[in-house]
Amino acid sequence: MFNYLYADLAMMIFNPGAYQAIAARMSQWVVLGAAALMEILIAMILLSRILKYRANRWANIFAGIVGTVFVAVTLSPRAPAFYIFLSAIEIACTLFIVWYAWTWPNPEAQNS
Repeated sequence: MFNYLYADLAMMIFNPGAYQAIAARMSQWVVLGAAALMEILIAMILLSRILKYRANRWANIFAGIVGTVFVAVTLSPRAPAFYIFLSAIEIACTLFIVWYAWTWPNPEAQNS
């Protein structure tokens, strides 16, 4: 989660003109959508601990795919090198979450 925050803060600090240009084109609904996406990813930390196996597995797969797609779609080849680097880490982590959740063994099936 800190990677998302650091990437956006670094972009605001080191490339404020580009960040302001992007922000100026965003409607309140786009910002709301981005905020909802971040809340889903943040909530997964807690939900991973409290959800039952099946719901947990599918929630992690869904959140991982959504997070991966969001970063991939918003990544520009004209972005600074640090942003591309951090985005690559974000994509790798969310793809790992999807793979890991997909391959989780079912503890209920193992007890049978």
